[in-house]
Amino acid sequence: MTNQVDHSAPALPSGFLWRARLAVRRGLRELAARLWSSLWQVVIMAVIMAALVALGDLPVGLALTAFASFVASVVLLPRQDVDPVLEAEFRPSPVPGRSRSAMHVMAEALPDPVILLNRTGQVLSCNAPARGLFASLREGSHISSVIRTPEFLDAVSAAPKSRRAVTVTYAERVPVGRRMEVTVAPLTRGTERDGNILVLLRDLTEGERINQMRADFIANASHELRTPLASLRGFIETLQGTAKEDPGARERFLPIMAEQASRMTRLIDALLSLSRVEMNAHVPPSDLVDLNDVLGHARDTLEPLATDSQMTLSVERFPKAAIVRGDRDELLQVLQNLVQNALKYGNSGGNVRIEAKHIPSLGRQTRGRYAISVVDDGPGIPAEHLPRLTERFYRVDVDSSREKGGTGLGLAIVKHILNRHRGELAIASKPGTGSTFTVMLNEANAG
Repeated sequence: MTNQVDHSAPALPSGFLWRARLAVRRGLRELAARLWSSLWQVVIMAVIMAALVALGDLPVGLALTAFASFVASVVLLPRQDVDPVLEAEFRPSPVPGRSRSAMHVMAEALPDPVILLNRTGQVLSCNAPARGLFASLREGSHISSVIRTPEFLDAVSAAPKSRRAVTVTYAERVPVGRRMEVTVAPLTRGTERDGNILVLLRDLTEGERINQMRADFIANASHELRTPLASLRGFIETLQGTAKEDPGARERFLPIMAEQASRMTRLIDALLSLSRVEMNAHVPPSDLVDLNDVLGHARDTLEPLATDSQMTLSVERFPKAAIVRGDRDELLQVLQNLVQNALKYGNSGGNVRIEAKHIPSLGRQTRGRYAISVVDDGPGIPAEHLPRLTERFYRVDVDSSREKGGTGLGLAIVKHILNRHRGELAIASKPGTGSTFTVMLNEANAG
């Protein structure tokens, strides 16, 4: 048996062969470019050599040698006026993926939503804030799938030709009210018309809500605080004047003055709470909250209040963990407001129940819901008042509400908190049968 040795040379890597071919090709192109740029000199030299040979002053062999030497000098000596042209010709063209990657990295670094489109309006890339703003935004989809405002779509269509940035403001009403400012800027240079389009969005909702909050606070505070302030002023003037030396008047007026001051404090606290909730209504919460934890905390904090009101509070829990996406403190405030209303306006010595129920999903594409109901056995509410109960300062009985310390803002706060949580409030009541306020929240995704 003999050992066979393979003496064949190893195959050259394909990358090496490609580079070798490129070098040869570039060398030939460079020689051709040098000859072409000095063509008139070569022609003149050829004419001179031919004339000298024809006159007999120069042998043919020497003329050919001189001509060949001249051509060689033209070809081999470096020429600065040719090299830049060749370098530009052989410079590798930009890699689309690399430039796109750089644009994507830049967009991800920006705090505002940024979307990169091609000239037809298809999404090439988007950063994390944009994906958070539009859940259905996908690369390859058309921008009209998430923003349908005609002015914005016209700006995208005109961007390749106009070659200037355009700013459009539009409003959304679903799933929550939102006002956006969007800038459409074509990424073109000179006379290019095939560049991409940059879309930069800015949420104006919070700023406008702050302005609205200020206006509402002034209007509501001035309206609701006028009565207790007038009462306090009257009592103070009386105590400073005719009742200055009357101990009985002081004993009678001071408790009333303390109650009016407490009422103003409750009004201001409720207004501030409502304003904070409204300001963040367009930003859905992201934390995971177990509703059983909220129910347990609500029972611990509200049972002493029920005892003071000579009423009974019973709290039912979900049989297993009930997870939703929400703000724990705000959800607790919802239950506190509903139970406090039931204790204030229910029958003395009556019962208030908190019932918990899970509503399963109807299909694979829908999520289940959790329903928490606050049920009282009070006098009930006439049907004509039900649609307006969540309005600010709306009261079924103004005098009774003020007497019991109500501000008229509790259900308005509940409504705005549930709007932020993408939940619902259902109210069922009939005179003489009590009232049921049901809070419905979406079950959190398993992921």
